[in-house]
This record gives sequence, C-alpha cells and structure tokens, in this order.
Amino acid sequence: MRFFMRPYFTVNFPQNAVFQTAFSSAGRLKHGKRKIGYNRSFPKFQALNNDIEMAQKIQSVKGMNDLLPVEQKDFKLTAAFWQAFEDTVGRWTRAYGYQQIRTPILEQTGLFVRSIGEETDVVGKEMYTFSDSNESLSLSLRPEGTASCLRAVVEHNLLYNSPQKLWYMGPMFRRERPQKGRYRQFHQVGVEALGFEGPDVDAEIIAMSADLWDKLGIRDYLTLEINSLGNREERAAHRHALVDYLGRHQDKMDEDDKRRLKTNPLRVLDTKNPALQEVCNSAPRLINYLGDASRAHYARLKAMLDGLGIRYIENPRLVRGLDYYNQTVFEWTTDKLGAQATVCGGGRYDGLIEELGGKPAPSIGFAMGIERLLLLVHEYGSLRADAAPDVYAVHQGEGADLQVMKYARLLRDAGFNVLQHSGSQSLKAQMKKADGSGARFTLIVAQDELSSSSATLKDMQGRHSQQTVAAADLINTLQQWKNA
Repeated sequence: MRFFMRPYFTVNFPQNAVFQTAFSSAGRLKHGKRKIGYNRSFPKFQALNNDIEMAQKIQSVKGMNDLLPVEQKDFKLTAAFWQAFEDTVGRWTRAYGYQQIRTPILEQTGLFVRSIGEETDVVGKEMYTFSDSNESLSLSLRPEGTASCLRAVVEHNLLYNSPQKLWYMGPMFRRERPQKGRYRQFHQVGVEALGFEGPDVDAEIIAMSADLWDKLGIRDYLTLEINSLGNREERAAHRHALVDYLGRHQDKMDEDDKRRLKTNPLRVLDTKNPALQEVCNSAPRLINYLGDASRAHYARLKAMLDGLGIRYIENPRLVRGLDYYNQTVFEWTTDKLGAQATVCGGGRYDGLIEELGGKPAPSIGFAMGIERLLLLVHEYGSLRADAAPDVYAVHQGEGADLQVMKYARLLRDAGFNVLQHSGSQSLKAQMKKADGSGARFTLIVAQDELSSSSATLKDMQGRHSQQTVAAADLINTLQQWKNA
C-alpha cells in the first residue's frame, strides 16, 4: 500500500536586518512569505526545498543544542548537570515563597511588540515570527519570559486579591549569531514579584539572586551593578537632553547607534562602538534628572544592600535592553565568560501590567540565561551532578533475570536507584559494565543465589567485603553500607 501526503506550511521570514513591522487594521504583522512543503510517497521522501536522502543525517538547527547524558565537544553541559541545577532552583525558589508558573512557548506577536518594544533589537531583528495556518494571526516563539508570565497573570486575573511571587523556567528563542553562551534556543530562569511597590522588594530580589550564587559556589566570580531609571516623566526630560547631546556626535555613530538614537536613546549608552565610548561617558546622566521620590527609592535600596552586606557598583550607563524597565535596574556580570559578561539582569517594570491590559501594579523581576550561567558554574562552581545508580544488578542462569527484576523493584521502593543489566552476557562482562556505570554497589544473582533465595552484594569502592545475604536482609544491609 502506498500513501501520499502533501501538506504546506506558510512561514514568515524577515526580508532584511530590521524586519518591516507594518501592521494591518487587524493588528497583524506582515512580512515577506515563503512557502515550505514536502511531498511524501512511502517509502520515498522528497523535500520540495531541500532534497534530503533518507540515509543522509539530519542535523540539529544551528544554535540549538541537544542536551545529552555525556559532554559534547562544543557543549560541555550534560543532562545530569542541568538536572542538578533545576533541583537547586526548585529548592531555592520554595525557600523564598515563590510559586512556579508555566506558559506556552508560542504567543501572539503583538504581546512582545507591546511589552518589549517594536524598535528593540529583540523584536526588530531576533524573533522567530510566522503566521498560523489560516494567516489570520501573527505568532512568535517567545524571546523572553516576563511578557508571557504577565500575559497569563492578566488573562487569569491572578492579582485580583493579593500580590504574587512567581518563577518560571524554560526555553526561549532569538535568532542571534550563535557563540559560546549565546544560542538561538536558550533557557531562562525568571523570578517576578508582582504587586509590590517598595525598595524592600527590590533588595530582596537582589539578595535572592546573591543567595543562588552562594548555593552554586560562584559568588566570588560575579559583580553586581545597579542604577535607577526613574519614572516616565524623569526619563522623558533626560531623553530630551540626551538626544540633543548625542545628536552632535552622529559622525562617530554606526548604523545601529543612529537607529537607537531615534527609537531608544538610552540604548546608545550601552553601545559596543569603541569610537563612541568617551562620548557616552560624558553624556547627561539620568541620575541627575531624578525627582525626590525616585532618589529616595534608590537611596533606600542602596542602604538595604549595604545592610545585607551585598557589594555593588553604581553604573549610570546601565539601562537594560528592553523598553519596559523603570526605577531600579541591575545586572550580575562576570569577566570569566569573555564577551558574554551578563549572567543575570532585571529591574522594575511598574507600568507593564497596565500596558498589557491589567490594572496598574508595581512589579520587579529578573532572569538568568541557564546555559551561560552553567558554563560559569561548570568551570568555577561547586554544583555536582551524580548520574550514577546506587546499585547495578547482574544475573546469570535461567530464571535469574526475573529474580533480579524483583529485587530491583524492592530496592527502588526503598529509595535506591537501581540499574538492571539487560541481555545475556557473561558474568565477567556484566561486572565490567557495573564498574563502568559508576554504581556504588553491585547485586549479583546466579544459580546459587537463586536456589537459596539470596543475593550477593559487592561494594565497588572496597569499603566492605563481598557478602551473600538473604533476600529479607537485602535492604538493611545496603542501607548500612551506604550510610557507613
């Protein structure tokens, strides 16, 4: 029997470096379109755009990594190391009273245009955006987590009777040039305190992040930088002065700087253009435009950080890359990862919930890129991942495999991690596998053990002599050995 399939997908691709964000009356993004499809007739497969032979290996998408049980040549993080970090994050967030929220990786494009800003690099250059099947709606893979988190909070009215402390973890997507610590699919942990106004929450959020660095053993390799962006009116006054000042130095600007001067002048201060560094160092400082309330908020934050013993550097050029920030902003940076210096960043976004259709609610949060952070932890930290089982179970002879399976079930119920050998190799070959597994103990069932309802235990570290024990004593003996 032969089957024929010919589905098509319509996908939107940017036509140039800054994709054209022309909105129709319905609010849908319009881009250049390219049809992608395939024609499949079993057993042959024909791709309309790329002729891929069935025997040819299909590689992962550039900038998107597989997470494996073993280290890779260009990606040293293993699944076990990642899992150890996730376990640490779970305990850490629970200790501070934060609850997890999980949102879809796919959202309406308008969410990010409205929250992050249409003229930002993230929306303008880096998002994966496409139309759904009937082309009535523009969708995007999420490039960051705050917007999705707040969309869910507003949609489900989570702030109707009390503030919320939430956290999330998951994949994000940006079409950037892949390099060490920066990938097209990357993962973030984010923490959001919603409905809290005072600088005490700002200080708690920063102290919370510092606590995680202690748990991971990397506190000494990170530097905290802080700044205040004031409120909307203060930023507007500063923006006017900044545009006037920077406009006199356009001869030193590259194209990105000139674009940012028109769309988000604060981002010019974050330029990597060497010719503009001295100009930016002498630019009008936002701190000089802050009113009494903003100054008091910032001063109280610094006093609380001092009281907590958290060292920081005031960086007047720290603005963060997204449009929604106000008042407190901060970053944790390192000099151990080359150009990828920022490990964690965040700040206040008191107007964002209202921008997304909710009632006004002061809020603050931060996010960290997991890959970048774990590269630092892997090299300098104290996080350890042990994927080895407690017990490797081997067997020899007819019926021994079933008995080992029964013993393994008992041990798992008692809290032991047991890896059972599969197949019919010799006992010598199985013991070699047990040694290679990293298991602390080996459980052996051969014909003698099978006939006497017993099992032989071997301590692979040599701390205890090999011993044959009755089935009833199996759990107690292993627990004693493990705790000795």
